[in-house]
Amino acid sequence: MDNNQLIELFQSRGLIDRSLAQDILAEVDNSGKEVAEILADFQVIGHRDDIWPIVASELGTDLVDIRNWTPPAELLALVPAGTARLHGALPVHFDHVGLHVVLVDPLNPQTVEDLRFSLGREIHLVIAPDYLVEEKINECYGGEGRAMDDILGQLQIGGDGPGNPADVESEANSAPIVRYVDLVLYQAIKEKASDIHFEPFEKDFKIRYRVDGALYEMAPPPIHLALPIISRVKVMANMNIAERRIPQDGRIVKQVGERQVDMRVSSLPTQHGESVVLRVLDRSSVNLSLENLGLAPHIFEYITETIEKPNGIFIVTGPTGAGKTTTLYAALRRINTIDSKLLTAEDPVEYDIDGIVQIPVNEAIGMTFPRILRAFLRQDPDRIMVGEMRDIDTAQIAIQAALTGHLVLSTLHTNDAAGAIARLVDMGCEPFLVAASLEGVLAQRLVRTICKECRAPYEPSEAILAQLGVSPHELGDKEFFTGKGCDVCGQTGYKGRRGLYELLDITDPIREMITERRPSVVIKQKAVELGMNTLREDGLRNIYTGLTTIEEVLKYT
Repeated sequence: MDNNQLIELFQSRGLIDRSLAQDILAEVDNSGKEVAEILADFQVIGHRDDIWPIVASELGTDLVDIRNWTPPAELLALVPAGTARLHGALPVHFDHVGLHVVLVDPLNPQTVEDLRFSLGREIHLVIAPDYLVEEKINECYGGEGRAMDDILGQLQIGGDGPGNPADVESEANSAPIVRYVDLVLYQAIKEKASDIHFEPFEKDFKIRYRVDGALYEMAPPPIHLALPIISRVKVMANMNIAERRIPQDGRIVKQVGERQVDMRVSSLPTQHGESVVLRVLDRSSVNLSLENLGLAPHIFEYITETIEKPNGIFIVTGPTGAGKTTTLYAALRRINTIDSKLLTAEDPVEYDIDGIVQIPVNEAIGMTFPRILRAFLRQDPDRIMVGEMRDIDTAQIAIQAALTGHLVLSTLHTNDAAGAIARLVDMGCEPFLVAASLEGVLAQRLVRTICKECRAPYEPSEAILAQLGVSPHELGDKEFFTGKGCDVCGQTGYKGRRGLYELLDITDPIREMITERRPSVVIKQKAVELGMNTLREDGLRNIYTGLTTIEEVLKYT
């Protein structure tokens, strides 16, 4: 259940004041405890279950006891397993008035509307403790596989022709298709997928999702369901389902259990239909602080000092999906104070952050990076974030902003930190201006971390150590680890990701080399002489501490 909503409810009923509400929310963030436990700790309530009569009273409904109750099979059949898991809903009674349900998150009004639409019935909300609702759902419904089979069994839509738009929309909004797509999204999000791919081919229709950088395939639905399933996704993203000849973009905002998930949707026409990819924007990443990014102590200190400077340019580089935006958001959160004016230009704006003025790029109406940046300089900003330096105009205005008393944060697509200098010069920026404005460049990669549940030591072969550039004689008593594979990590041996970092500090010797147009490889050699740790060396640090494997470091560095 949403912490802010619950605290607002207690405030509106006069049970706590604004100051206490802020203290409770701060304690929730710091301790990681549930808000009900914190309310009990602050003696607002006697026991964590005391919140539920208050919630029931606020919503004008009844509190029901489901602790020792098992719903009959005919009642469970009214809410398919996939729908129950997706919405955190359990049916408790059915009569002439409608279906009475308890929810994991009863304070979210959208859930009731989604259930009403999905089930085609009048829904009446009653209240039970959220943890009991979750337990009962797991107890009464089988696993996700059974839920998927249940929905696929209902999908009797035939034919593989495109049909007319009205028929396609009708199929896309049919209850089984709605439930199937909802369950696919639920499963992928539960597995912490970063992307979900719907891919039609000549003889099959693949659904894959990317977890920790690796793609995994779901059990594929029948090929004739490709069009209604893809159309359903497009309907959810407010895209034109009748247009299948050109690429389209859209956005889905969906409540999944207790989480609100944003998904950026992209469709691309292919030989056998439209390929659709959903980028899952995890709001928890925007709440990351620099302390939680796995930065080496000296890099953490450097970044915290640099982002407090009054002017200059700080660049984060790396390939797509390397976590550059997450790093910049963490930096912005640190300097997002009442005495600073922060402006961002992003394509698109991925997360809304309170206190920061965020502007989306829209090239169709002329809202390009250069145009937004020029306008920024008339808005009296202290610090500016540019989503990406794509062209000479953007880079030159960023340099101008840095030289006129603004701190600029941005990203570039280069393989290492020194490559950012060459990229700026190749764009057409004067080397002396780059040298004068650039403060630092952070290159990064994301590698998978070893699953803590099945981590075990192992002895690497001399051949793989040679690839790593390490001699067996240099190792001493260093240990290597790998993941054996278990149920927690889906037999992959990996769970989660962390960053590898390479920091190029633009010191005076480096500035001289930039002005002299020295090659990036020479600049990198000089930086290493001056103490820079490369991505490979940071990878070795993570290997020796048992956080990742040799294979991951070799793959990304």
